[in-house]
Amino acid sequence: MSQEQTRTSSEDTTAFIDLGLRPELLKALATLGYEEPTPIQREAIGPLLAGRDLLGQAATGTGKTAAFALPVLQQWADGIEGRKSTDPVALILVPTRELAVQVSEAFHRYGRDLGVQVLPIYGGQPIGRQLQALRRGVDIVVATPGRALDHIGRGTLRLADLRTVVLDEADEMLDMGFAEDIEAILQETPDTRQTVLFSATMPSRVDGLVKRYLRNAIRIQMGRAAAAPGESPKVRQSAYVVARAHKPAALGRVLDVEAPAAAIVFCRTREEVDQLTETMNGRGFRAEALHGGMSQEQRDRVMGRLRAGTADLLVATDVAARGLDIEQLTHVINYDVPSAPEAYVHRIGRVGRAGREGVAVTLAEPREHRMLKAIERVTKQRITMEKIPTVADMRSRRLEMTRAALQENLLEGDFDRFRVVVETLADEFDIVEVALAAVKLAHETMGNAPDDETIPDIAEPPADRRDRSGPGAGRRDSARGARTAAGAVKLFIGLGRRDGVRPQDLVGAIAGESGLAGRDIGAIEIADRFSLVEVPAAAADHVIDALRTATIKNKRVSVRLDRDREAPARRQRW
Repeated sequence: MSQEQTRTSSEDTTAFIDLGLRPELLKALATLGYEEPTPIQREAIGPLLAGRDLLGQAATGTGKTAAFALPVLQQWADGIEGRKSTDPVALILVPTRELAVQVSEAFHRYGRDLGVQVLPIYGGQPIGRQLQALRRGVDIVVATPGRALDHIGRGTLRLADLRTVVLDEADEMLDMGFAEDIEAILQETPDTRQTVLFSATMPSRVDGLVKRYLRNAIRIQMGRAAAAPGESPKVRQSAYVVARAHKPAALGRVLDVEAPAAAIVFCRTREEVDQLTETMNGRGFRAEALHGGMSQEQRDRVMGRLRAGTADLLVATDVAARGLDIEQLTHVINYDVPSAPEAYVHRIGRVGRAGREGVAVTLAEPREHRMLKAIERVTKQRITMEKIPTVADMRSRRLEMTRAALQENLLEGDFDRFRVVVETLADEFDIVEVALAAVKLAHETMGNAPDDETIPDIAEPPADRRDRSGPGAGRRDSARGARTAAGAVKLFIGLGRRDGVRPQDLVGAIAGESGLAGRDIGAIEIADRFSLVEVPAAAADHVIDALRTATIKNKRVSVRLDRDREAPARRQRW
C-alpha cells in the first residue's frame, strides 16, 4: 500500500444528502430513521464512491456496515445500465454465518428501492439453494471465506466482473485460520478491483494483507465516541472474584441483582456453554445456548427466541457470537476472564451503543486477577471490583422488589372487586395481619427463593503481590510442560505432517473450539506424526478440554501438555 493517507474524524454536521448518495438510498435511510452519518460513514463514503481503496480501523458498533454497503449499492446502481453479465460486482467476506446474514439483510434494507440481488453464502446452509441462486445471477455476494472458496473451485462463483471486495472484520477472519483462503480468493479477483478492509485491531498479519492487496489506500481510524466531560461511561464495567466451583451460583445472584433485559454470557468451550445453559435454566432463567456445534437451523431458532423476548439469557462461545447485533442487549457477562484484552473489548462492544447504557460483568477466578489488570492497562478504563451478593443481600433485594410491586399496585388503584375479601377476613383477623398475609403471598409468587449456598468471600490480591497461580506459574513447574514465551506452554497434538495438518488447521481448531483468540496462539511446530503449539498457560487446560471432543482434518486427536520431548523427525516451525 503506497502513499497511504490517514484521516481522523471531523466534527462537522454532514448529512447523508451531502455525501452524494442516490435518492433511493436517501429514502431508505430516512425510512430506517437514520438522521445523519456516523463519523466512519462520514469519512469513508466519499472516498469509496470515488473508487479509492480504504483501510478502516473501527470498533464494533460504529456503523461500518453502512459505511461500505451504501457506496457498493450506489456503484452498482450507477453501472447497471447496459450490464449484461449475471456475475456479482461486489464480494463481501465476513468471518461467521451470522454476520453474513446480518450484512446481507443490511444490503437489502438500504437497497430496497434499487432492485439489487444480494446473496449470503455460508456453511451449514444447503448448497443446492446457493447454486440455484448463483446460476440465476446475483449482484452482490456476502460470504464466509471457506464457502466462497468452495464455490470458486466449483466454478459457480465467478469473479471476473468484480469491482469491489470488502474484507469485514479482517482480524477475526485471520484469527479463525482463514488467511490462506482469503489470499486464494483475492488472487482470483481482477487487478482493477477496489479493495476495502475493516478491522477492529491491526496486528501484523492484517498489515501484511493491507500492503499486498490495497493500493494508495485511505486509512481511517475510529474508536467509540468518547463521553462528554462529566458524563459517565456508556458501559459500566465491574468484576467479581469467585472460585470456579461457585461461579454458577454467583452468576445467578449477579443476574438477579442486575435484572438485565437481555444478556450474553461468554464461555470458553462448547461443553461449558451447554452445561451452564442447563444449570441456569434449572435456576429459573430463560437461557439459550449458542456455539459452533449447532446447526444453522438451531442457531436461527435461538436468535428468534432471543429477539422475540421468549429468552433473556444467551450463553455463547466467542466464535458463535461474532457478528451478532442484538438491539435489546443490555449486559455482557464474561464467565471467564478473556485471554486477551482485545477479546474483552470485542465482547463489551456489543452494549452501550447508540447512546444507550450497557453493563459488562466479569467473573474472575483468583488466578485471573492479573489478567483483569492487564485489560485495565490496555483499555485505560477502570473495572470496579465488587463483592458477590450474600444470601441476606438477595433476601433484602427480593423484599424490596415486593415492596416496589405493591407500591405500583397501590398507585394504580382499582381494588373494588377485592374489597369483599379484605372485609370478610377483617371480621376474624387484625387488618395488619391480613395485609402481612397478602404481602407474604405476593412475595412468594414473585420468583424462586434465593439459594442458600455459601459463596466464600475472596479478598482482592494486593497490587504488589506476585500472582503465583497466573501465567507465570509454569516457570517453576517444568513437569507441566515446556516453557516458551513468557506465560505460555506447549501443547502436544497427535497429528502431524503425514496427516496433512497445516498451521491454519491448528489455529482454526483451537480458536473455534476453545474461544482462544488466534492472536494468542504462539509458535507452531509440525513434525511428521505430531505438532506442538504454544498457548497461554492460563488457557491451556481449557484448550485441552475443548480439543478432546473436536476433530482436526476429520480425525479425533490426542492433546496434552508437552513433556519437553525432542521430535524424532524433522519439524517445521511457524
